[in-house]
Amino acid sequence: MDSAAAAPPRTGRIRVGTSGWRYGSWRGDFYPRGLPQRRELAFIGESFSTVELNGSFYSLQHPDSYRKWRASVPEGFTFAVKGSRYITHMLRLRNSRTALANFFASGVLALDDALGPVLWQLPERQEFDPDRLSEFLAMLPRTTAEAQALARDHDARLDGRDWLHIDADRPIRYALEPRAESFAHPDLYALLRDHRVALALADTAGRWPRLEADTTDFAYIRLHGSAELYTSGYSAAELREWSDLCRRLSNRQADHPADVYVYFDNDAKGHAPHDARALADLVGDAPEGAP
Repeated sequence: MDSAAAAPPRTGRIRVGTSGWRYGSWRGDFYPRGLPQRRELAFIGESFSTVELNGSFYSLQHPDSYRKWRASVPEGFTFAVKGSRYITHMLRLRNSRTALANFFASGVLALDDALGPVLWQLPERQEFDPDRLSEFLAMLPRTTAEAQALARDHDARLDGRDWLHIDADRPIRYALEPRAESFAHPDLYALLRDHRVALALADTAGRWPRLEADTTDFAYIRLHGSAELYTSGYSAAELREWSDLCRRLSNRQADHPADVYVYFDNDAKGHAPHDARALADLVGDAPEGAP
């Protein structure tokens, strides 16, 4: 038999983590009792290969925070960064160039090689407007050098607290999480393919539509709870189903393996880190540096 024909199919990297890490209910449960709060992210880095940074959604963070976060995790760890809600929920993607410059100037680029996908979560009441979305997606910098150039156009609010350095020019990945039924449209999928943006697959206990489409070379999954939004845990059978899906997504293109990023957001009762650890074990995602 030809050796090339016998070779197993290549698969992308499956990374599993949580959305955020600073939750009081995790202390003394997932986090060991007595673990200092300043050590919680380091514990995440010892437990998972990725985390979704969600403080960036609520406000512009400080470069010192990004630098501290990067220093807290091992080499090879990845941060997904949630895009600013000022852009998505207040501006509704309109006239957002300066706000986008502020976002990238706030310290995102200080993550260096630990910068993973940037997620744009849209509000529930935002309907699909292909022209508005296309204009926004075309504005997104595709590399860290492009982001650096854009960040230089930040406004006065970032004067004296900007971060405009990069250690290398790397590609930047983006994912979009819509929450209105009108986004279930072929024109959306075509638009995302044109701009190489992933359509986030969100499990939301039926609250928002579950949209699925292969639009770029990676997949982004957010698990908010299957039965009760943000609250319910996932059963062993459900986690096996998600494991199977992750594996299918990671080898959906034999010649171009797809990376898969999965984040548990069912944190209200502390299920997220335990579910994430169980799914990571199922897909073989060991934390960086683990034997």
